[in-house]
Amino acid sequence: MSAPPVFATLGCRLNAYETEAMKELAAAAGVEGAVVVNTCAVTAEAVRKAKQEIRRLARENPGAPVIVTGCAAQTEPETFAAMPEVARVIGNHEKMQAETWAGLKAPDLIGATEKITVDDIMSVKETAGHLIDGFGRHRAYVQVQNGCDHRCTFCIIPYGRGNSRSVPAGVVVEQIKRLVGKGFLEVVLTGVDLTSWGADLPGGPRLGDLVMRILRLVPDLPRLRISSIDSIEADVNLMQAVATEPRLMPHLHLSLQAGDDLILKRMKRRHLRDDAIRFCEEARRLRPDMIFGADIIAGFPTETEAMFENSLRLVAECDLTFLHIFPYSPRKGTPAARMPQVRGPEIRDRAARLRAAGEAQLQRHLVAQVGRTHRILTEGPRLGRTEQFTEVTFAEDQPEGRIVEIRVTGAGGGRLAA
Repeated sequence: MSAPPVFATLGCRLNAYETEAMKELAAAAGVEGAVVVNTCAVTAEAVRKAKQEIRRLARENPGAPVIVTGCAAQTEPETFAAMPEVARVIGNHEKMQAETWAGLKAPDLIGATEKITVDDIMSVKETAGHLIDGFGRHRAYVQVQNGCDHRCTFCIIPYGRGNSRSVPAGVVVEQIKRLVGKGFLEVVLTGVDLTSWGADLPGGPRLGDLVMRILRLVPDLPRLRISSIDSIEADVNLMQAVATEPRLMPHLHLSLQAGDDLILKRMKRRHLRDDAIRFCEEARRLRPDMIFGADIIAGFPTETEAMFENSLRLVAECDLTFLHIFPYSPRKGTPAARMPQVRGPEIRDRAARLRAAGEAQLQRHLVAQVGRTHRILTEGPRLGRTEQFTEVTFAEDQPEGRIVEIRVTGAGGGRLAA
């Protein structure tokens, strides 16, 4: 009897969500004995890691056909098709189609003359809501949007994901009702450019409208969380939800990328540093327990030491707690790759300094929580997360999949202790 497919996921939460959907599509189609690698293309390093993972899995699963999909497969299909380990390359749109998986039975993959099934992602006009049971046992992720209409000069992702498409609100609400009925206590809305949700739907609703609708129509949902947002696109209803809806969690991850105005303009971002600072101040005024994560790129082309210092200061000025630091690496085909580059050692040094600032900010946040009581979603007998998404380890076993109120007794190692 053949084994079920082996799946490997690289990159973002949306990829992880889509891997769960692919598992169901593969099972329904009867695909067996294959290896499926869902790749990321956000940096050149991500593409290198994808190739490394493909080779590793091919060694560990001799004779199994390797199917490569995801953003790197979409943007560089020939690169992966040229790898001797790879049997088939399928695009980001194709990977979510039942008919694709019906044609991916293992015998049909071996020696296929046409290895690439990747169409023009820009021609895709809709994103379907994929009704999966949620990955993770107590927190579910729901894809509400895909693609991006913006063209930041460093970013290849629009060419991997296509233009922005939204899942209709009614479909989202029904899926969340289904997940709550299965016992999930927290739902995270996810997408590529989440704050663009609704622009392509009738009437042009905004993300805040979706959030309000979910909270109104799914009263049994204890916790709603939104993933990375573009703060400059936060709408009035989203800020109203921040201010008035305790079931909307007080943690926002911001796509900031830099703290210097000239670098932000060269990145083709839509905000300036003062916009970021004002947003954080306003969100915290509306919700005093709000904390922020952020993406920041170190060593963007033309970045001087003074420009970098502006990004470094932004960490404290916005009081950022959870940092994702990306050392800049050029992506072929993007405008930034043609700009004057910063030397590699300087990029690595700046990334290290940003990470150190982030670690100091996180430690300050952790120490400030000691002695406070938090409502914690237990993800295991000894592990959970607060409403602010801070990890907590428990001194004693807790009932799994519950929201418990526990006093924080200590902090260390990037986590709280309770």
